[in-house]
Amino acid sequence: MPHVLHPSLRDAAPTPYWLDRRDRPAARPPLDAHGTADLCVVGGGFSGLWTAILAKERDPGRDVVLLEGNRIGWAASGRNGGFCAASITHGHANGAQRWPDEIDTLQRLGRENLDEIEKSLTRYGVDCDFERPGAITVATEPHQVGWLRELFANNPEATFLDREAVQEEVRSPTFLGGLFEPHDTALLDPARLAWGLAAAAEGLGVRIHEGTHVSRLSTSGVGVDVRTDGGPIVRAGRVALGTNAFPSLVRRVRLHTVPVYDYALMTEPLSPAQRDAIGWRRGQGLDDMTNQFHYFRMTRDHRILWGGYDAIYHFGRHVRPSYDQRPATFDLLARQFFTTFPQLERVRFSHGWGGAIDTCTRFCAFFGTAYAGRAAYALGYTGLGVGATRFGADVMLDLLDGVDSERTRLQMVRTKPVPFPPEPLAWSGIELTRRSLAAADRRQGRRNVWLRTLDGLGLGFDS
Repeated sequence: MPHVLHPSLRDAAPTPYWLDRRDRPAARPPLDAHGTADLCVVGGGFSGLWTAILAKERDPGRDVVLLEGNRIGWAASGRNGGFCAASITHGHANGAQRWPDEIDTLQRLGRENLDEIEKSLTRYGVDCDFERPGAITVATEPHQVGWLRELFANNPEATFLDREAVQEEVRSPTFLGGLFEPHDTALLDPARLAWGLAAAAEGLGVRIHEGTHVSRLSTSGVGVDVRTDGGPIVRAGRVALGTNAFPSLVRRVRLHTVPVYDYALMTEPLSPAQRDAIGWRRGQGLDDMTNQFHYFRMTRDHRILWGGYDAIYHFGRHVRPSYDQRPATFDLLARQFFTTFPQLERVRFSHGWGGAIDTCTRFCAFFGTAYAGRAAYALGYTGLGVGATRFGADVMLDLLDGVDSERTRLQMVRTKPVPFPPEPLAWSGIELTRRSLAAADRRQGRRNVWLRTLDGLGLGFDS
C-alpha cells in the first residue's frame, strides 16, 4: 500500500534543490582516448575537486586529469545541507575521545582549513553564497539543557542561550536552550561550490571528463593504469581517489565504510510575514541534540532546508538511485518540521531528496595509500565532507608526494578505523544501533547495554 504523504509534500520535486537549476553547467565530454597524466583524480565531488586544485597550486606544471563517472557534484557534494564545518573530527568531543593528545592541533588545523576555503573562494571568484553566521545547537528536551551547559563549560568561545535567549534568535516552542558557536560553521550553496571549484580547476589547467566511470586500477611500470568502463585508459604517475560513498577501488578498505542514506526537504520561499513569525534574522545554521538529529538552515532566497533524523542503511552496502526517494522519511520529516515551527503551517515543500554518504566506525575521515604509494585515498567523512575534504585533499597530496608534514604525522592520519563486519552482521549491528539510539532519545538520553558496549570499544556515537 503506497505511503500517504503529508499534504505539504504534494508538489515537492523529487530532486535535490541545489541541482535543480537552469544555469547548471553543461556536461563536459567523457574521456574518448587513452592518455597520460602526472596525477589522475577519480571523483568529481569536493574531495576530487580540491585535490585537483591544490595539486596545481603546489606544482603548476603538474599535468592533472579528473575523471567523474556522472556529473560534477551530482552525488553527496551536491545534495547536502551546505554546512561547512571547521571540525575535521566530526566535532570536538569525537576528536578529543579518540586523539586527546592531538585535539588542540586538530582543532587548529580545522579552523585553518576553513579559513583557507574562504580565501580560495575569494581568489577564484567562486560564488556559492558563502557566509559565516555560526551555528546554534538547540535542546528540545529538558535533560539536553544540562548537556548544553557541559559543552559550554568546555568551550570558552561559545554563548549559552537559555530558553528566552534562544527564542530571541529563532522562535520554536520546542527550543528549551541553545549553544551558539560563532566561528566554526559556514553556510553555502553546495552545488554552486562544486561547479565553481570545477571551473577554478580548469582555469588552472586541469582536464575534466564527466560521464567517465573508472572500473579498476592496475600497476603499470612506475605508475598506475586507470581503466574506465568505456575502454580508454589513463596511465598516471599518481592517482588520488575521491569516491567516498561508492565502493573503493582499493578493495582492502571496502569493509571500512558503509553507505548511509540521508534525506532532506526544502520549503518554498517564506513570505516576510512567515519570516517575522520565526525570527532567525542572523541566519545561523541549526541542529538539535538528539541522537537522531535534525539539521536546518535558511537559504539566501528565504527557504528553510530541513534534513536528517533518519539515517538508512540498506543490506549489502548497495548504492542505488531507487534509494534516493523514501516517502516514509519525507512524511516523518514534514511532520517534525511543523512540530518545530507550527507558525509555518501553510508552508509547502518544493523539493525532497536523499542520497548516500559514507561513514566509518570513527565517524571522521581516514587516509592511506595503495599500489606502492602511487595511489592515495580519503574516506569516511560521515556527513562533514563539505569542509573536511579540503583537508583530506592536502593529506592525499602529502602522501603521494612523500611530504613529511604536520598532517602526515598525526595519529588521525596514520591510523585506520575498525572495519565493519561482512553481511549479515553489518546490517544487524547497524540496525540494532539505530534502534538503540532512537530508544535513548525516548529515555532522556539513557544508553542501553549495546550502546554502552560500543562506547567502551571506542565505537560509540551520540550525535
